[in-house]
Amino acid sequence: MKKWKAPATVLLSLYVPPGRPVSEVVNLLREELSISDNIKLKRTRNAVQRALAAAIDRISKLSKIPDKGLVLFAGENVETGDFISMMLIPPEEVKVFFYRTDKTFHTEFLEDMVYEHNVVGLILVERDAATIGLLKGNRLVVLEEMEEYIPGKHEKGGQSQRRYDRIIEQMVEDFYKKVGEHANKAFLPLLEEGKLKAVLVGGPAYSKYDFVQGDYLDYRLKKILINQLIDVSYQGEAGLRELVMKAEDLLKEQEYVEGLKALEEFKLHLAKDDGMVVYGENEVDNALELGAVKVLIVSEERSDVEKWLEKAKSHGAKVVVINNDMPEGEWFYKTFNGVGGILRFKTG
Repeated sequence: MKKWKAPATVLLSLYVPPGRPVSEVVNLLREELSISDNIKLKRTRNAVQRALAAAIDRISKLSKIPDKGLVLFAGENVETGDFISMMLIPPEEVKVFFYRTDKTFHTEFLEDMVYEHNVVGLILVERDAATIGLLKGNRLVVLEEMEEYIPGKHEKGGQSQRRYDRIIEQMVEDFYKKVGEHANKAFLPLLEEGKLKAVLVGGPAYSKYDFVQGDYLDYRLKKILINQLIDVSYQGEAGLRELVMKAEDLLKEQEYVEGLKALEEFKLHLAKDDGMVVYGENEVDNALELGAVKVLIVSEERSDVEKWLEKAKSHGAKVVVINNDMPEGEWFYKTFNGVGGILRFKTG
């Protein structure tokens, strides 16, 4: 939904909290439909009215607003003529009533619910560098990269050596404190909201052990710290990716890990040319009908993700949703139009 764009304000976004009478929502939309007659440009007027009519039709069929509220998107891509009308119950309760027609769909309220519902805090730390990030569903996010100049060992020996070593130790200590402060600032608000489920620490050599054993992380974060520390060679996004993949057994519930593994298996079968993958909308559809699809891979960049989720569910296929920010995610979307499957058995 986030990818849809329009040259005029024709894309309708509606968030309704629980307890709001259906009739009240429908009446509001009908008033907006009446007002839309005043839109001068015929193409824009028709697109807005089509979106409002679809929203009225969907909501009128409800006896009451669901317990968590509802979210509805409706609108036309005026360049291609494609139209979408999607109504869903969100994973968390809708707090505010929101209605708008705009050049984009307003997904920001929903994103907060979806992407930050099951978050893992990630820290890579060594004596002079650190990376702080988040694993949010199928997204890996780099929040901050930190670096400090800390000299190597002094070679003079004697008292001068010991004094110099103490200075270096203090510099490392100060850097660890700084990393802890920044991690606390990033993670604690998510923990207080009930969204942060765990903290995972990695890095080279012994630095990660010194950091975890020291008094740098807030005690509340230490309570959800995953005990196993992971050896990681890099900093930055590459390092976070290595951290997540090496900790896959500890993060089995995370969509990001599932997505990477599914893409790797898909690529492996492609390279072997063993007939155990399928791609192309019609081919995937047919394989689903046969019950042959073990794992359906769908890019969230597609506008019809919901349709594929329903098909997979009705034909016993596991679904993995990926995004273009993942390694090979953009390749999968551009090469296979964002839909493919790993098979239980050959279909040809």
